[in-house]
Amino acid sequence: MSSKNSKSSNSNLIVAFVVLLVIIVVITLVGAFVMKPDPEIIEGEVEVDEMRISSKVPARISRFCVKEGDNVKVGDTLVVLDSPEIEAKLQQAMAAEAAAAAVSDKAKNGAREEQIRGAYEIWQKAKAGQDVAKKSYDRVQSLFNKGVLPAQKRDEVEAQYKAAVATAQAAKSQYDMAMNGAQKEDKEAAAAQVSRAQGAIAEVKSYLKETVLFAPINGKISDIFPLRGELVGSGSPIMNLQDMSSCWVTFNVREKDYQRMSEGKIIDAFIPALNNKAIKLKIRSAKDLGSFAAWKATKMRGEYDSKTFEIKADPVEHVDGLIPGMTVVLK
Repeated sequence: MSSKNSKSSNSNLIVAFVVLLVIIVVITLVGAFVMKPDPEIIEGEVEVDEMRISSKVPARISRFCVKEGDNVKVGDTLVVLDSPEIEAKLQQAMAAEAAAAAVSDKAKNGAREEQIRGAYEIWQKAKAGQDVAKKSYDRVQSLFNKGVLPAQKRDEVEAQYKAAVATAQAAKSQYDMAMNGAQKEDKEAAAAQVSRAQGAIAEVKSYLKETVLFAPINGKISDIFPLRGELVGSGSPIMNLQDMSSCWVTFNVREKDYQRMSEGKIIDAFIPALNNKAIKLKIRSAKDLGSFAAWKATKMRGEYDSKTFEIKADPVEHVDGLIPGMTVVLK
């Protein structure tokens, strides 16, 4: 009886052990299935080159010729600005040019006929005065030599004669200047003033051209910042123009995934927004994003820090409907 009880007890222990072992195995399998990490999904975003349209001069928005979302071609008018200050500066520059040109013409052409005739008459009058003074001086000198007149009277007449000679010489110089025209230096200075005025006009006109802005490339207007009537400063962005022909995809991947996305490789991906359209991408470049984007590991689990790389890839073929902001997922 005791032997039977002992065998029954051993059988129960074996059954219990087997049941416990089965439970452990089931729990382990379920845990492994539940705790199995999901497959890592690497996704990127479509980007394009974007150009900011701005003016060199402060001005007020007069009129927009486009709106957000419009497609434009090279040379299309985008916005018209109003700057009364530039118009005023242009008028000032043109007036300065006219004045400089008048001075230059005068220097080139010399004195007018009336001025020449007037200078000649003054010279002749001075010569006549010189002749009279010479005769007076000769008479007084003769009388002084005879002892009739004192030296003081002779000195006074001599001084008058010398003054008449100087006056005649000065009049002759004015007449010669009128005949010969301005000096070379004066002509060059006048010409330089004209060139300076013309340069000022060209500068103001270049600023005036900046009040009408045109599309430098084919593209799409993505953003318009100011409202009509607002004042924008020099260099302030007015709108963004996207170059839709320059689409690429940017991925941010961990260091462990870099090997499959190294430069020059062709990778497969799909675009959810285009009904999961499959595309091929060629890796253009890879760049370390720095320590701020590193994955910090838990050292107790034996892991290590992992850098993040920015990967840029170009579509191998043109993709219809691809626009900036769309998600691209690696297969």
